[in-house]
Amino acid sequence: MSTTISDDHKHMEPKLETDPELAGVLGELSAREPIFHRPEFGATRADFENMTAADFWEVGASGRRYSREYVLHVLEKRCPVSNGDIWEARDFHCTKLADGVFLLTYTLLQDNSRVTRRATVWQHTGDGWKVVYHQGTVVQDTPGDRA
Repeated sequence: MSTTISDDHKHMEPKLETDPELAGVLGELSAREPIFHRPEFGATRADFENMTAADFWEVGASGRRYSREYVLHVLEKRCPVSNGDIWEARDFHCTKLADGVFLLTYTLLQDNSRVTRRATVWQHTGDGWKVVYHQGTVVQDTPGDRA
């Protein structure tokens, strides 16, 4: 029996369900996303330093890798000016990677036009939640992709 491309697309998307035991963690972490865009968690360089692990880094939608220092520098310049973007985060999923370490994934719609898939690795420390790693990938408008 052969498989057609349309059959392949039916099974392309993973079934993402958060373990019910992680409901509290999912709630806490989803309230913090998108990272660096929640003023209630801080808007200064010191706040951003506090919310990121010392070895934090990220991969942007462009595919470029960014160091913690570079991200902090960009955030410091951006913070005094609000760009008025509209952020809609949805489809949150949480997976426990290790004791106190969690992967949070979600879809972000920015200004009703740009869709990205986001992944953030969070670590719960004595000082609260810290971002260890973050990645954003632009969703291309191709058959089988869903916004």
